[in-house]
Amino acid sequence: MNVFPDFEGLSGIAELREIAGALLMFVLVVAVLMVIVSAIAWAVGSAHGNYQMAAKGRMGVLVSLGGAILAGAGVAWINWLISVGEQL
Repeated sequence: MNVFPDFEGLSGIAELREIAGALLMFVLVVAVLMVIVSAIAWAVGSAHGNYQMAAKGRMGVLVSLGGAILAGAGVAWINWLISVGEQL
């Protein structure tokens, strides 16, 4: 039995895929920029002994890395779910 979702069953699926791809690209670009900005804030705060700024920079790096990982892993997770659905 080969069960696969019908992605062409609704009109506008191609546009929806383009929009989702553009949003994913936007999220990843913003996450990378926030990693850079937060890392700079972390470095400046640590260099000048401003531990509050260093802590906020470190938290910004961790949160933006988490966001980038979740955005990137979302595509892999959906593809995995589709492949598991084929095997059921």
